[in-house]
Amino acid sequence: MRVVVLGCGYVGLELARQLAPEHEVVGVRRSESGAEAVEATGATAVRADVTDAESLAAVPDADAVVFAASSGGRGAEAARRVYVDGLRTAVDVFADRASPPERLVYTSSTGVYGDHDGAWVDEETPIEPTTEKTAVLAEAERIATEHAAERGIDGVVARFAGLYGPDRYRLDRYLDGPVTAGYLNMVHRDDAAGAVTHLLGDSCGDVSGDVVNVVDDEPVDKHRFADWLADECGVERPEKRTKHERIEAGDLSEAAERRVRTSKRVENGRLRGSGYELRYPTFREGYRDAVTVYRNAARD
Repeated sequence: MRVVVLGCGYVGLELARQLAPEHEVVGVRRSESGAEAVEATGATAVRADVTDAESLAAVPDADAVVFAASSGGRGAEAARRVYVDGLRTAVDVFADRASPPERLVYTSSTGVYGDHDGAWVDEETPIEPTTEKTAVLAEAERIATEHAAERGIDGVVARFAGLYGPDRYRLDRYLDGPVTAGYLNMVHRDDAAGAVTHLLGDSCGDVSGDVVNVVDDEPVDKHRFADWLADECGVERPEKRTKHERIEAGDLSEAAERRVRTSKRVENGRLRGSGYELRYPTFREGYRDAVTVYRNAARD
């Protein structure tokens, strides 16, 4: 199977590493350094821009396409250009080929659920985006499922929780504090890539048109997580703040305040039910390497 990964970045590179032993992988990046990172995984690199149909002509045909492009952390308009316009362009470019792909996996975010006051949500929960960017992601999900289906491609949406892993553990954020109350919904990078690998295969069953939450088994209270991490690293537990205290400080932007107020716990029953086994079922397993590195550095 040939898999094209559009936006072969943090998760995409790990996806390429996982797929490469058995499948042909083409990783698409815009920059020369990005292409070099793709090649380091053993995949074939192609420089192209998902928003530019002409540049996508350089990308070979594929049996499956993974859309994992990033807007680079910019605002809602940049997000729309990549996730909505770019995704639609990519779907149309590949659908118009003599040998179109059978499946598309679009990587979205559990941020589309909005605020549920700490309650559990699953794929049947109506989405309520609270920011312009998550509203864009919700629109992109419809392109990945409805528009792709209209163009003859089976689309599935993988909603990623907060990604962490190598180069993204961000221990200082929780060890230094202060830590604001709320829930963390997380998934290790290797499981994010592993879940996409699983969704590309036949063992997951028919997921066409589905949304699948890609999140670990245990959403965790931020205060409890910070205390666990501090204990494991052998340092003092950090200062804690309630949401009210954080908002009353008065230094948050409107978007940041919405993020502080947003709280939910995301279920992964559909992913588990499809047969995927998490490599890092909870933060305890996922942060083990980071804790070991921290403690070793503290001893040196």
